[in-house]
Amino acid sequence: MTEEQKSKCSKIIHGHAVAAAAGNAVPVPGVGIATDVITMTTMAMALASVFGGNIAEEVAKSMAITAIKRTMLKQPIKTIAKELSKLVPGLGQVVAPTVSVAMLEAAGWSLATDMDRKFGG
Repeated sequence: MTEEQKSKCSKIIHGHAVAAAAGNAVPVPGVGIATDVITMTTMAMALASVFGGNIAEEVAKSMAITAIKRTMLKQPIKTIAKELSKLVPGLGQVVAPTVSVAMLEAAGWSLATDMDRKFGG
């Protein structure tokens, strides 16, 4: 991955993580995960273009779900805390977005590495 590609990936990943944080501020368990999947799907499509690739939405969604699963399995306590925090008024609107940003950042860089391998040649 070149420095230019890293820079582009960083902007895409950070932007999408912030967007996911907004959706995770909704105090309803489960809404955050749906937001994360949608955000990661568009992130995957954008990251593919950084490396000269083009992927269909369904492929991007599959890749997004895989990346989120990998991240959730590496950070199960964060995942549980994110969703359970929404049951405590006020706490969920602080904890869930913060945890979501961290998880989306990790999953995004995992996707970027995968895209580099797939399209970077």
